[in-house]
Amino acid sequence: MLDRMIRARFGWLAVLSVLVAVNLLSTVFHMRLDLTEERRFTLSEPTRRLVRELDGPVEVTVLLDGDMPAGFQKLANATRDLLNDLRDIAPDRVNFTFARPASEADDSTRAVVYDSLQQLGINPTNVKAQTKQGEGTEETLLFAGAVIRHGDRTVGVDLLSGQSQLSGIESLNNAEALLEYRFADAIRKVVRQTVPLVGYLAGNGEPLDYRIYDLIEQTLRPNYAFRIIPIDSVTHIPSDFSAICVVKPMRPFTDAQKLKIDQYVMRGGRVVWMLDNLYASLDSLQRSEGSFIAFDLGLNLEDLLFRYGARVNRDLVQDLQNDGIPSVIGQMGDKPQIEVLPWPYYPLLRHNGRHPIAKNMDYVLSKFPQSIDTVKAPGIRKTILLTTSPTARSLPTPAQVEWESIRTEDDLASFRSSDIPVAVLLEGRFSSLYANRLGRAQADSLQAVQGTPFLATSGSEGKMVVVGDGDLPLNEISQQDGPLQMGMNAYTRQQYANRSFLLNTLEYLTDSTGILETRSKDYTLRLLDDKRVETERLQWQLFDIFGPMLLTLLCIAAWQYWRKRRFGATFRKDA
Repeated sequence: MLDRMIRARFGWLAVLSVLVAVNLLSTVFHMRLDLTEERRFTLSEPTRRLVRELDGPVEVTVLLDGDMPAGFQKLANATRDLLNDLRDIAPDRVNFTFARPASEADDSTRAVVYDSLQQLGINPTNVKAQTKQGEGTEETLLFAGAVIRHGDRTVGVDLLSGQSQLSGIESLNNAEALLEYRFADAIRKVVRQTVPLVGYLAGNGEPLDYRIYDLIEQTLRPNYAFRIIPIDSVTHIPSDFSAICVVKPMRPFTDAQKLKIDQYVMRGGRVVWMLDNLYASLDSLQRSEGSFIAFDLGLNLEDLLFRYGARVNRDLVQDLQNDGIPSVIGQMGDKPQIEVLPWPYYPLLRHNGRHPIAKNMDYVLSKFPQSIDTVKAPGIRKTILLTTSPTARSLPTPAQVEWESIRTEDDLASFRSSDIPVAVLLEGRFSSLYANRLGRAQADSLQAVQGTPFLATSGSEGKMVVVGDGDLPLNEISQQDGPLQMGMNAYTRQQYANRSFLLNTLEYLTDSTGILETRSKDYTLRLLDDKRVETERLQWQLFDIFGPMLLTLLCIAAWQYWRKRRFGATFRKDA
């Protein structure tokens, strides 16, 4: 039949029309099959449910358009495929376009647009791109992100957030792996009607100065309803708080304060503990003569955390994988020569498992952290979230902090501990520390104050995260720029993923939609073997050039052979 159509007078026109129609339909109807082992192209059920339940149109503007390096072009293509998948679920509620921000604007307008994007949390990346004349390359700013609008609300999506320390390939691969999560999370934020309430506990020497500016103003307030909780001024911590943060307390907790936290946990409250058992700071070292002894703060939280399943040790963790600090290495005339040197007291932490809080995330900067042990607690599941590298060690109390902590080869060889835990997630039904310690009169008084009876165990599954570093959410302060972002080195301006870790932690503790689970997707990099590429380069290049040509000639020969076999006898019979 096909042969007759081709041999007909206008058969070629009919075949061409069919091909054009198929191509046009493919632009309207989007469909693809996911044959990958890790199901990377299959949307999760929480994402599908979120899109199906949209109450109005969502407009997405992706800022990846025009001439870009191949890696960013691949990210743009993956973004387009994802948005097509979302639009297939709700064609009338998901609309998207691709554009380069302020591409034709003048310098002043471009500066305003760029500043607006950064206010939305979309940071630029310096990349090399072709000039307009195509005669070379030039440095240009590329915003790898998107702007999502719903009604009068706008949310920014930074596709490279938390990837700064990774290699280029790994960074873009992780960005692609997180596409579904980032867009689903942004859509959820732009359409939600209520936001969880998060509290910051105060009353035991927790920072209330510019060190928590980024934590409160740039991290918590844009994403949550926020309140400071003066623990001594409230009779109990209300259950209205979806989560509370305990950040770097410096004074011991009383039993009355611990009872308030304990009963908040028993009523289903979620807690993020970020603690320093030992006092150690760079300021103390700078004021001393090159060394000092880190002393115990005596926070009086050991029994409470032990009951929940964790213990923050009294040690200092060092790691050969670390951030640097500026150090004076000599004099040039009357001016000191300063160089950034590795500082083992500032370990860079990573997650080696599959938990969505920290998977596919950059390093997290810690400062003078302490290790964490998990202890037996019936019904409590423990998940290690952040650890050191395989080349670490811990200094037991009394721990001496020194500028030159590594002096000899023997010191270097002592970094033999691997994956020391610094952050752990606890989940399950917690038991109260005061279950057999309160008298009847105290229990009745507590019920009268908080309006609910004393609970010996939590009524539902609870969650908390314990971090052995109180400095992790704090920001440094620059004399020129003021408060910086948490996890930023004030000297090198290197940015780490501290904010991403904290936001992921709070989302896991407060969100019930399951969107965060999409962060645990695996994207396997199936890279070429470098040795085989080097030895077999020429033969594969020749195959790529001549292979398609040979295949085409074989198809033509087979077609001609089939025609002769089929129609040769007919021609001879007619003759």
